[in-house]
Amino acid sequence: MRKGLLETVITGANTRTSHAQVVNELGRAIVAGEFPVGATLPGDADLAARFKVSRTVLRESMKTLAAKGLVVPRARIGTRVTPRAQWNLFDSDILNWQLAKGVDEVFLLDLSEVRLAFEPHAAVLAARFSTDADISHMMRLAMAMGDPEHTAETLALADLRFHLSVLDASRNPFFRTIGSLIEAALVGVFRLSSPARDRSKIDDVAATHIRIVEEIRRRDEEGARRAMENVIRVGRDRVVEALNERRRASTL
Repeated sequence: MRKGLLETVITGANTRTSHAQVVNELGRAIVAGEFPVGATLPGDADLAARFKVSRTVLRESMKTLAAKGLVVPRARIGTRVTPRAQWNLFDSDILNWQLAKGVDEVFLLDLSEVRLAFEPHAAVLAARFSTDADISHMMRLAMAMGDPEHTAETLALADLRFHLSVLDASRNPFFRTIGSLIEAALVGVFRLSSPARDRSKIDDVAATHIRIVEEIRRRDEEGARRAMENVIRVGRDRVVEALNERRRASTL
């Protein structure tokens, strides 16, 4: 089973197949600007030699990158890098490459805005449709976030499991398929500022997530919405403060 975005970043796991390696290295280079928008990629022979793969593997890799919106083949011209507006920014690989390039405030705030657009409504639907078993599962995950032994890594994974459980409980399959956005946001938090670095904040994190479940259990749709919005905004503010501190430190 393929590792999720957050687990991949935490463990530093590498891709293994030749196809995955080519896709990963070319995709990362495109997102990082090594091949800028409008640029034509090197020819098949050059890329096959660079990656030491067959032309068949290279062609399949190009198809994968094209499906992600990063490149487009042109007859007698070559394969060109497309404008960023055409990239599938919901794709977990592209999100990972963006994070590898380095997170900035604009990127993380954009992610927060998207989360605010759909996660609070997922909490509303969870309050409407979740079963008792769903609620028990969400509560166990929320309470697990209060473990004082959490590291930044384990807390990020616990946070991810909780938020994905709310998406599952919404009974809307579209919400679950864009869970990679949550992973990307949590990768940013994990790299910049985690509540696990301040033990006094772990209980607060657990309490705010428990509140979401309590509102869902009460079938209070508006309460569930507000509780989820609060969690996302608190996380966003923590990241902004971490970035501000980093900027202040760089000027000293």
